[in-house]
Amino acid sequence: MMRSRLWLMLAGTTLIAAAIGYRLGALGENAEFPTAAPPALPIFEMVLTDLKGQPQAISQWRSKVLVVNYWATWCHPCLEEMPGFSRLQDKYRDKSVQFVGISIDTASKILEFQKTTPVSYPLLIGDIGVMENSAALGNTRQALPFTAVFDRQGHLSATKLGRFAEADLERLLLELVSR
Repeated sequence: MMRSRLWLMLAGTTLIAAAIGYRLGALGENAEFPTAAPPALPIFEMVLTDLKGQPQAISQWRSKVLVVNYWATWCHPCLEEMPGFSRLQDKYRDKSVQFVGISIDTASKILEFQKTTPVSYPLLIGDIGVMENSAALGNTRQALPFTAVFDRQGHLSATKLGRFAEADLERLLLELVSR
């Protein structure tokens, strides 16, 4: 009786090992196993739509100090920081600084918003996938507002979850434009 149980356990283990070996062999030596989530899209490879329906590649601003702000029209802290972002965009435009707002709203909502709050930098339309990709920049909570600042070489210099104070951002911009 004990011998037959031992024999069954050995046979079962052998069958499982053979099945795993067959599966690995079928996948090939360089097989990639599926992961929980696809890799995040690098920011400079994103192409989003502007408010006129035209595609805009983030890479067009790669050689500038780039401030990317994820926001929405219903996000109160987002709306509080945008006038300061516009002032900084105007002040540092000639020093190769570019702000870009990425919203998960529709174009019509953003256009309506701009009637009361003019913005001096491009506003682009993202989707929930773009928001999920902000996690690769440090927005693991997927919350708004979220701001990522890149230097002229395209390296991530700073991030801020929540309202970015104008004075704090200006200090960072001064440092980055002087490099």
